[in-house]
Amino acid sequence: MNAKAHRSRAPAGPRDQEELRSLRRRLDILQQVTRTIWGTLDLEQVLGAIIEVAKEVTAADSVIVYLLDRETDELVFRASSPAHPELVGRVRLKVGEGLTGSAAKAKEPVVIAEHARQDKRFKYFPNVPEDASEAFLAVPILRRGILVGVVNAHRQKRHVWDPDTIDLIATIAQQVGGAIENAVLYEETRKRAEQLDMISKLSGAVVSGNYLDEILQLIVSLTANQMKSRICSLMLLNEEAGDLVIAATQSLSEGYRNKPPIKVGQSISGIAVRDRKPLVVQDVQADPRYAYPDVAKAEGLRSLLCVPMMIQDRPLGVLNVYTPEPHRFTDEEVQLLQTIANQAAVAIQNTRLLTETLKMREALEARKVIERAKGILQREMGLSEEKAFRLLQKKSMDSCKPMKEIAEAIILAAEMRGGK
Repeated sequence: MNAKAHRSRAPAGPRDQEELRSLRRRLDILQQVTRTIWGTLDLEQVLGAIIEVAKEVTAADSVIVYLLDRETDELVFRASSPAHPELVGRVRLKVGEGLTGSAAKAKEPVVIAEHARQDKRFKYFPNVPEDASEAFLAVPILRRGILVGVVNAHRQKRHVWDPDTIDLIATIAQQVGGAIENAVLYEETRKRAEQLDMISKLSGAVVSGNYLDEILQLIVSLTANQMKSRICSLMLLNEEAGDLVIAATQSLSEGYRNKPPIKVGQSISGIAVRDRKPLVVQDVQADPRYAYPDVAKAEGLRSLLCVPMMIQDRPLGVLNVYTPEPHRFTDEEVQLLQTIANQAAVAIQNTRLLTETLKMREALEARKVIERAKGILQREMGLSEEKAFRLLQKKSMDSCKPMKEIAEAIILAAEMRGGK
């Protein structure tokens, strides 16, 4: 037997066995990722699975996932372990900014074993506890070479990640890029379907015969649900008085419901009506333009998106949505609320026109009844037209009943007597 054959049959040494165990571990982890990540279209589940695997592979104290917002070219804090729900959507940085942005721009991992905060690329976020970590690993999440996001691993103390671990987490990050994009697409599609359903309901309200109060309450309820708003309110413009009054809200708070009217040009709602464009306030408790900071504090209100409801160039009022935490409203959210406000304006205008039409019809019917009653009084009592009308008017005032009701009684009595 030659030496080559002998070597091929020799038992694996400790180093070979360690490499074999490492390879099996890598395969197990990748299979786990494949089963978990590609088994759902729910973005929260996908991100949760990524964090769990990343934490296990890197032995990290904490893990954060940032996703790329392609409209703003910003990396947005999307999920973490330990969880920081108050930071989701709020922490943002440009591609190329900070250690995370540097990894995203280069599409290569950024690895720091100690003193991460001393790195010249470091950007500090006081609300992110992980920024106090000593060791830092940022790995870009890619799909076919296109940036999707970044996954960060943090260690509180100095830590050296070996090349195999970095290579494995980079492989996982590339594998999950497609799953994240699919989940994001599914979430956007689901949201769009919900929005279309809502707009369909509002369109139904536009042509319905319901009373205005019912229409307004439907609008604020649908809006609050769609925008995930703490409080949604609809304020109508009183053109004669030049002020805005809360006409509908899903809030049960008497303090909020009983807020005094807002003059056009004053507070956030009044400014939005005056300028005829949406207005965003990051913190109504601190913004000097907001007229009722005490109410906002008592109700736990923070960010506000206020959109005017317009018919052509004429404002009918405003639609307000508040969040309980500081929130950066996206262009998509502003556009959605503007669409809702436009539908609401048409519904309000149609309802008002319908109400006016009904009132005119009722007035015409009342006039016909009164004219008939006047004729009976003129004929039976020998009264002039003017005196017959004054008699009807006096009876109405004395009995506190509408003239139409008095006229109908006179007509009924005449019919019972055989008159016309």
